[in-house]
Amino acid sequence: MNSILNKLILACVSVFSVLLFNHAVTATDPVVIGIVHREDFAYAEMMKNAFEMALEEINDAGGVNGQPLQLAFSDDQGDPKVGEKAVKALILEKKAVMLVGGYSSSNTLQMAYAANRLDKPLLVCTAADDRITQHNLKNIYRLNPPACEYTKGLEEFLLDRVKPMSISIVYENSPYGTDGARRMMWFSRANNIEIKGIHPYYKQGATPEYLQKILSPIQLNEPDVIFMVSYLKDASILVRKAKEMKIGSLLCGGAGGFTHEDFCQNAGNASERLVTATLWSPAANVPMSEEFNRKFINRYSMQPDYHAVEAYSALLVCADVLKRTQSLSSDDIRASLNDTKMETPFGNIKFMDYGHFKRQNVSATQVFQIKNRRFETIWPPILATSTYMGP
Repeated sequence: MNSILNKLILACVSVFSVLLFNHAVTATDPVVIGIVHREDFAYAEMMKNAFEMALEEINDAGGVNGQPLQLAFSDDQGDPKVGEKAVKALILEKKAVMLVGGYSSSNTLQMAYAANRLDKPLLVCTAADDRITQHNLKNIYRLNPPACEYTKGLEEFLLDRVKPMSISIVYENSPYGTDGARRMMWFSRANNIEIKGIHPYYKQGATPEYLQKILSPIQLNEPDVIFMVSYLKDASILVRKAKEMKIGSLLCGGAGGFTHEDFCQNAGNASERLVTATLWSPAANVPMSEEFNRKFINRYSMQPDYHAVEAYSALLVCADVLKRTQSLSSDDIRASLNDTKMETPFGNIKFMDYGHFKRQNVSATQVFQIKNRRFETIWPPILATSTYMGP
């Protein structure tokens, strides 16, 4: 009898030891988040730095309930087919429990469909194509505003301070560029601002000579305002050419390349007094914004723009979600995302359904003006670090 009892006790101890060992292994195994990344993107380095800075802070604070967080990057190359493969690799090979990223609007929608088919949550933090959160894909959430909302602050500023009578619109022929241009068309028509010209261009061949031809009709019939939607290289060329052609209109950027630290350097004096929409500024009146800005500059010796704070804040959201989730199943992660309500350097994050959008965060936008090759916040007035100066 004692022999049987001893064997039973030994068996129980063995089972308990195995369970304890397995629990210990599980508790230290990393939780993997997949980052869909684009190495040749103008903001790739800035965003990767921001992801890694957030990762270090999260893990220093204990990770996800004691488990370290780990990032797995995959380059989507801005190509829908490559992007779909990147999503599959992160989920099936790297075992990511959720995904973050999506830089280029042109392929993020396809990546969203891929993540949705594989039933894995994707938190988009940069891609702006309106359709990304309009197709009711249950796994797709977005932290940044859609393209149609990028210029809300700029629109308020134009009506209050500039009061333009006419406008011309120049934009790259991408989903991001088209959405931004369409929004400005609606705004102009709704406010009786004459649209003197709508000028799309092919970003693949955006040479100085080509962009000068795009601007030539504007030179012949100058509007009060030229609104441009471009990324860094094209944005720099456009304003340099406008200056060379002595176009006297107020130059306005629709965020994108016009907020990059290198824009002022690349465009030189031609960038002076340009006004641009921006999704964030260090003066955003959010307690965490100034701290993030200071830490990023100290660590990387560069000024972050909204792309960096989006990446940093998105990873903070992921960590918070994973700490609160019942399990690492997609169902439970979605439930935790749906209940998210937190403060980040990018602002308060809450995913909502409104209008045609599903699981979309709502955030305010500000306005910069470039003075002495520095970005100064000029709108809204409560956040202003400088006053507006005309062209």
